[in-house]
Amino acid sequence: MRPTAIRSDGMPGPKTYNSWWGDTSNLKQRGIITYTVSPFRQRGSKEIFQGWLFNGYRRIASQVPYWIVPFAIAYGTYTWAKRYDAWQNSKAGHLALYGSH
Repeated sequence: MRPTAIRSDGMPGPKTYNSWWGDTSNLKQRGIITYTVSPFRQRGSKEIFQGWLFNGYRRIASQVPYWIVPFAIAYGTYTWAKRYDAWQNSKAGHLALYGSH
């Protein structure tokens, strides 16, 4: 009579290539690159205000040509509409448009 075979729980043994989830102690992996930041370079808030003052001003100033033209057009349209509306609701506007008040 043969003894019953040991039931495997699905975990690979020592002679298989694939290791179990996260277990990389048996095999030397190739092609995995790990990057780290030096602890001396991890000061995130060092000179944050000085960097923002100069670099932030430079970045905002480089974007001015892209937003100043639409802003000027929108502001000009707004002021024209406010003046035209005030004129239409005035006595002179009523006389000019409708001929009577």
